[in-house]
Amino acid sequence: MSVETLKSTLPRDALASVVVFLVALPLCMGIAIASGLPPAKGLITGIVGGLVVGFLAGAPLQVSGPAAGLTVLVFELVQQYGAAMLGPILLLAGAIQLLAGRLRLGCWFRVTAPAVVYGMLAGIGVLIVLSQLHVMLDASPQASGLDNLQAFPAALREALPLIGAGDGFAAGLLGLLTIGLMALWDRFRPSRLRLLPGALLGVAAATLVGLWMGLDVRRVEVPANLGEAIDWLRPGDLLSLAEPGILIAALAVAFIASAETLLSAAAVDRMHQGPRADFDRELSAQGIGNMLCGLLGALPMTGVIVRSSANVQAGARTRLSAMLHAVWLLASVVLLAGLLEQIPVAALAAVLVYTGIKLVDIKALRYLGRYGRMAMFIYAATALAIVSTDLLTGVLIGFALTLAQLAWRASRLKINLVQEEGSRHAELRMIGAATFLKVPQLAKALESVQPDCHLHVPLDRLSYIDHACMELLDEWQRAHRASGARLIIEQHALKRRLEGRRRRLALGA
Repeated sequence: MSVETLKSTLPRDALASVVVFLVALPLCMGIAIASGLPPAKGLITGIVGGLVVGFLAGAPLQVSGPAAGLTVLVFELVQQYGAAMLGPILLLAGAIQLLAGRLRLGCWFRVTAPAVVYGMLAGIGVLIVLSQLHVMLDASPQASGLDNLQAFPAALREALPLIGAGDGFAAGLLGLLTIGLMALWDRFRPSRLRLLPGALLGVAAATLVGLWMGLDVRRVEVPANLGEAIDWLRPGDLLSLAEPGILIAALAVAFIASAETLLSAAAVDRMHQGPRADFDRELSAQGIGNMLCGLLGALPMTGVIVRSSANVQAGARTRLSAMLHAVWLLASVVLLAGLLEQIPVAALAAVLVYTGIKLVDIKALRYLGRYGRMAMFIYAATALAIVSTDLLTGVLIGFALTLAQLAWRASRLKINLVQEEGSRHAELRMIGAATFLKVPQLAKALESVQPDCHLHVPLDRLSYIDHACMELLDEWQRAHRASGARLIIEQHALKRRLEGRRRRLALGA
């Protein structure tokens, strides 16, 4: 970047970086808490995502950091393997992303059925809401979505001052205040203040009310030295990479983080007129970032659409805005640690509850309805499976249903035999895919053809015909050849047009 370009873009990038910082600060800490880790872990990931991935990124206006989409998976991994094992998992997941980027596989990570993606986000949103409602009451979330749902009535009774101990009642009110202000701000924000994030406004209001009323609620714990929050990867932990469960977890993190990153990058491309994203370079940058987070014992990262859209809307021009937002995150921990420690944990949980609700996008369900009921069913089945089992199982069920739908569509074949009485000419019309699965249906249709008939079989309405069906047609002709039967396979209409076009081009040359 030349000095002249830097001078022209620096003011816009600096302003955008401040806006992104204000959006990222509560989200980084809230996502870490929701993942079962200290808030500083999320801040470390945000700093690495801005400084390192922002510098290397293939999507220069995309902002990387801890993402709500991985919260559920990380929480499950921490509960199952412990926080120490998160480092090896991220190191391997990042290496997979880096290798995929180097092999130019970025486009393949985007080959995901929309119904599965939207269903995954909806399932994650429900799980975030179910877990963070407990945190809003200063209680501890359970290990699964169903457990959180079953335990919530008891947690709510415990928080009510007239029934239970009442310790979480004040925290719950601060959480509701945060959600209410975010909803009102999204709906009625003045145009002049459109860049001010509602999450920051809600958290700030909850913090001030909590301090003014002297409420005894859980507050954020930030170390005086950020280095204290770094848990360096121990060489001995690398031995755990041989365990099948760790390998599967790393693959799950790599796939989900890559899919979310590249879908976000594609969405960001539609928001601006600048350079388009290089998906392979972006995937490699994310891999390096996640490997660093694994070494530092931080959270996994992805490209995140909320912070990225705030970056574009604030007028960012280059990757400098994403890098500067990381500088402000680092400065806030170093200079404002005392202020951050006054933030109620319930307010950050409320931000994630609001985010989780928005992930359950009803508009996406209506959008999928245009492609049939099966797409809506896959959406609902994926979301329900994630809530009732776990994230990886739910996504695999969504993929299995998608493949089953494709197989069903590929095996559909409509057969219509047109044969006039007394005529020796008949036409066997087939629409769809003629595979070995449809041999009995095709054989039944051929049995009704007169043995001395000239059978025309046009292929222009077939998407595919395999050897088994062609052999059956040839067998019919061989069996009735002595009776004067004749099989006429008509050339594909599209192929005829292409060949005609080639001949005309050849003559013109």
